[in-house]
Amino acid sequence: MARLVIASNRVPVPKSRGAKAGGLAIALKDTLTPGALWFGWNGRIREHTGDLPSLVEAHGVTYATIDLSADDYKRFYVGFANSCLWPLLHFQPGLLHFRREDYQGYLEVNRAFAKALARLLQPDDVVWIHDYHLIPLGRFLREQGVMNRLGFFLHIPFAPPSLLNSLPVAKELISDFCRYDVVGFQTTEHARDFLDCAQRLARGSLVGDYMHAAGGVTQVITVPIGIDAEGFARDAERAMRTPETARLVESLSGRALAIGVDRLDYSKGLLERFEGFGRLFSRYPDHLRKVSFLQVAARSREDVDQYRNLRLELDRLAGNLNGRFSQFDWAPLRYSTRAARRDVLAGFYRVARIGLVTPLRDGMNLVAKEFVAAQDENDPGVLILSRFAGAAEELTESLIVNPFDPDEIADALHQALVMPLDERIERHDALRQKVFTSTASAYCAHFLKMLRASDRAPAARFGGLSQMADA
Repeated sequence: MARLVIASNRVPVPKSRGAKAGGLAIALKDTLTPGALWFGWNGRIREHTGDLPSLVEAHGVTYATIDLSADDYKRFYVGFANSCLWPLLHFQPGLLHFRREDYQGYLEVNRAFAKALARLLQPDDVVWIHDYHLIPLGRFLREQGVMNRLGFFLHIPFAPPSLLNSLPVAKELISDFCRYDVVGFQTTEHARDFLDCAQRLARGSLVGDYMHAAGGVTQVITVPIGIDAEGFARDAERAMRTPETARLVESLSGRALAIGVDRLDYSKGLLERFEGFGRLFSRYPDHLRKVSFLQVAARSREDVDQYRNLRLELDRLAGNLNGRFSQFDWAPLRYSTRAARRDVLAGFYRVARIGLVTPLRDGMNLVAKEFVAAQDENDPGVLILSRFAGAAEELTESLIVNPFDPDEIADALHQALVMPLDERIERHDALRQKVFTSTASAYCAHFLKMLRASDRAPAARFGGLSQMADA
């Protein structure tokens, strides 16, 4: 079988200082068989952006990484990727900060990635590129003469034409998507938004599930990412015997636990979530002293102004909430910005009566699936899920809420706290079936099956589709 080559912004090089197995690494672990190659940035800032990758081999997998210069990091990562694409595709146009020089930096880094990666490719390699940082990478690989199968998966949402059109380089972005053989999205809504943008902004034509636009053709598919549900369920069971879980249970003193776990990011709806939890006690005072909320919000992107401002606002809101409702032996909110180990969180999920997953917009949100997998089947907790999380398209038996309405969050919290056991079991059984079916390995297998089956000659396919469209 052809070698798999993965490209992403960051590469979790084993045994390197500061390397962490993030969500992407966990999702792709079943595909990282001996012989695979993973390419990207190593997280280091140097005087110049590298063009010769450093190679590290571990367990038969080669990790190839390059450095970034401080200027390239600022323009590519802080600038266009996270101050422009991220807010726009998460429906926050008011936070969009477009600068032409940042976009040029974004292109330059992608061009450098392509130049470095092309040197490592073999003729039959299958190349799978991940996420919004590297949308133009396929175009620059083609310019390097790479004719391998190229696939791209967007882990975050996409925007409808009326929103994407606020980006001055929207048409260029659509054109870059169409340099891939296969492009994947988390949900049918995200895929539909992309197709609408390609048709309206780039005058594209759709034939079957192939979009031809801006001189290219790509197959557009929907494939939701998942987790290793069986493995996470085992971790949660084991974690019940750990000191951390024992300390948490003891601290609750028999009270119910609601839990939220997120990166500290404005797309996660943390401000609205805190307000909704406070409204629970205003609307349903019988729950005072009977429930505690643990929010883990690990700090991220602290070199972006909006993230620093968000942290200050959350600190203020958390203090206000506890000041209003705390009693001498109970505080309603426990709020931590320190990252917690995944195995520790598995135990906390299992203890929790409520999983509170209420992003304002999210590509998928695997916390929702981890919460379901971690539950005790005989006495499961209740998942409260934003309708704007990608997971809501699958996990319809959760309590679906509009995260912009704090009263709706409060009502769902009340419903979850008083829900009888038989209803909790019925909902959880249905959710568990979905989480244990739509797994990380199923996600990888489906995408790679589609990519390996794709035509290696996009230009020839484009000609064929043009004739069909004209017929």
